[in-house]
Amino acid sequence: MALGSNGQRRRIAVTGGSGKLGRVVVRHLADRGDEVVSLDRTPDPDWDGAFVRVDLTDYGQVAEVLTGIDDRYDRIDAVVHLAAIPAPGLIPNAATFANNITSSFHVYQAAKLANITKIVWASSETVLGLPFDTPPDYLPVDEDVHRPESTYSLVKHLEETMAVQFCRWNPELSMIGLRFSNVMVPADYAGFEDFQDDPTVRKWNYWSYIDARDGAAAVACALDHDQPGADVFVIANPDSVMRTPTAELLAQVAPDVPLRRELGEHEPGLDSTKARTVLGWTPQHSWRDHV
Repeated sequence: MALGSNGQRRRIAVTGGSGKLGRVVVRHLADRGDEVVSLDRTPDPDWDGAFVRVDLTDYGQVAEVLTGIDDRYDRIDAVVHLAAIPAPGLIPNAATFANNITSSFHVYQAAKLANITKIVWASSETVLGLPFDTPPDYLPVDEDVHRPESTYSLVKHLEETMAVQFCRWNPELSMIGLRFSNVMVPADYAGFEDFQDDPTVRKWNYWSYIDARDGAAAVACALDHDQPGADVFVIANPDSVMRTPTAELLAQVAPDVPLRRELGEHEPGLDSTKARTVLGWTPQHSWRDHV
């Protein structure tokens, strides 16, 4: 746990703190000693910490919640930005674009106004080319790939581009985008049986997932990473969603895609090596422990 600028516990604002990943993140950060403020449109009934209701498409509200709220707090030391329409196809494309890009710009700009120099945000595996109707140039897919194939992923790509420019404007600013894979919680793991007989069912992200607890740990590692500038990291668990060995899966659905290196027996097609090496992220959980 790092300290805030005043030597007190670091106060971290988490947008989307009531969401599937967000509720795990706020508890993980609070459990390790950070002071956490959850920002969302609706509260998580199981979260008894600080909560502020906010519409991130309203810049005035965002600027206020990142500078101070009467009777709540007078500073924010870091921002974890998770709030978004969480996937393509949930609402019309233009509405997805307008909501997500506007919300992210507001968070970035309000953090700049508040002199906040640490931002961690949820980018997405979708930037890597999902659903891979066009095969990737190589496997496993890593951070060098920028191939958005939907409006949702286009916004994530633009968020990453914006982060580079915000960091150029302020050399002290650190912005880390975590390209999360498909977020799962233990209650989801029984459903993994549905994938096992057909390797094409989860071919759309090459059999990857991220346990929300490991996703929260990745957020903590990114917050603690003391390096200015913009960077992105693929965040996926090191085991696939399949019992079938990865070599057999690839032989069936991607026999012509070049391999940059040999994959582990159950390693998925998304490569999180950079996060483990640079951030020191060490995932601890596997769906195999729950079924």
